[in-house]
Amino acid sequence: MGTFLADDFTLVEAPHLLAPKGSTRSRDQVLASADQTRRVVSGQRFDVRRTTCEESRVVLEADWSATLLMDLRYWDAGETIRARTTSVFEVRDGRITSQDSYDCYFNSDADAEQTGAE
Repeated sequence: MGTFLADDFTLVEAPHLLAPKGSTRSRDQVLASADQTRRVVSGQRFDVRRTTCEESRVVLEADWSATLLMDLRYWDAGETIRARTTSVFEVRDGRITSQDSYDCYFNSDADAEQTGAE
């Protein structure tokens, strides 16, 4: 993943269920967190719903899911966690310089089904 991120890459996460205050992370922090994620979830899946781009900006809307390997605040190990996510990427010289992420986690499969997330 690091080869796709510019050295000055920044990730800004809007507040969501798992990070009520949101967060801002550097490239190094994002890469370290990606390694940690492998201990929290398995079988991550992104189903792209829509994309668009304008000049150096790319917007991606997707349904994300994964199986939990440990208990989290609203879910137990073994459950499938789901979210609708929209990310806005800025690209320079073929590398991603920033990502603004807007994640909406579902509390249950019924919530996901109501929005068309599978």
